[in-house]
Amino acid sequence: MKKKQQEDKAPTLKDALGEELLKRLKETKKELEEQEQKQRAEQKKREERKKREKNKSFEELLKESDLDWRKFK
Repeated sequence: MKKKQQEDKAPTLKDALGEELLKRLKETKKELEEQEQKQRAEQKKREERKKREKNKSFEELLKESDLDWRKFK
């Protein structure tokens, strides 16, 4: 019984940290999660672009190219 009472009264991390510090930590966590989400979205876009490039036909690649064969005669 005494042990349970001591656990209930033991200070938590929230109590040990100031309210302001706890607030800043939560804001930092939120910012990091947003950055991670943006990075995942950018990575997904890069992978999709790479996949599209890989599946293009020779004709499509040739049309997109700005090389002119007349210059290399």
